[in-house]
Amino acid sequence: MSPPLRILGIETSCDETAASVVLRDEEGAGRILGDVVLSQLEEHSAYGGVVPEIAARAHVEALDTLIEEALLRAGVTLEEIDAIAATSGPGLIGGLIVGLMTGKAIARATGKPLYAVNHLEGHALTARLTDGLSFPYLMLLVSGGHTQLILVKGVGDYERWGTTIDDALGEAFDKTAKLLGLPYPGGPAVERAARTGNPERFDFPRPLVGDARLDFSFSGLKTAVRQAAQSLEPVKEQDIADICASFQRAIARTLKDRVGRGLKRFKADYASVDQPALVVAGGVAANQTLRATLQALCDAHGFRFIAPPLELCTDNAAMIAWAGAERLAAGLPADGLDVPPRSRWPLDTRAQALIGSGKRGAKA
Repeated sequence: MSPPLRILGIETSCDETAASVVLRDEEGAGRILGDVVLSQLEEHSAYGGVVPEIAARAHVEALDTLIEEALLRAGVTLEEIDAIAATSGPGLIGGLIVGLMTGKAIARATGKPLYAVNHLEGHALTARLTDGLSFPYLMLLVSGGHTQLILVKGVGDYERWGTTIDDALGEAFDKTAKLLGLPYPGGPAVERAARTGNPERFDFPRPLVGDARLDFSFSGLKTAVRQAAQSLEPVKEQDIADICASFQRAIARTLKDRVGRGLKRFKADYASVDQPALVVAGGVAANQTLRATLQALCDAHGFRFIAPPLELCTDNAAMIAWAGAERLAAGLPADGLDVPPRSRWPLDTRAQALIGSGKRGAKA
């Protein structure tokens, strides 16, 4: 049992500026005391994607105010904070510099320890904040920059079982939306269009289905979508809806195969775990069709399915603060003020990098 911990979290890895104060109590349970997120959607929508220079400038302009607001909502002062946690990678280097340097400045001024947090670790540990989940468990990370199946064994202890060999799932959604003339961000736009579409009109490929590996691939699916759209030019509104619905159906079937194999492996390797769990994290985890697919898959395999609240699936500082609290409670050392930001930072440093995965500058 450890004393209660109040951690200030800072997140600036891409296009959301966020600050949060999280409490980890004596029993290890978590509670968000104050949480503020400022989206930069309007600043980037005209460009159809995130512009790194604009994102970094927006972080500079907003971060101090957001930290003050998070502390105010939490009802605590900096003196009552036990540690500072700031995202230091992976992500856009300009934004990471803003958040990490701010965290360093606060740590230096207050004498509090600093934890430079891996953004992906924030996602990996969120289910322990929201649901009190015990180790080990399986996590599917699906976002604009990453598609990975990760075994979460403990704080700081992760094993990558599968990753994308080309495009991340979120990238496939965004590029499909852009191809079809749908607005940014692409994921929600594709999901909205798919609601009125026929998912059986197009028989899109399901990459790597049946493969013994647990890796993912989405570039071939993206190419098939482009070819279908080109064959129909000019595409009508119903064509777009049908393409989006068929695209989502292909992804759902791909995840059913890929993740299903991962669930079988977990049961074989961890037969002693009474209630195995699959956690889904990352921005694409907000997609309701994919959530329903994963829920049904978990039900069929006897797994508990955990999908954090939507606001904790996308980039946020509460998960960063919680990761800092977990590291502090586990007795892991704080970071020095010379810790650098890292645009690339794999969660499993022992895993072999695959060609085309983990593209520099991609949103985590």
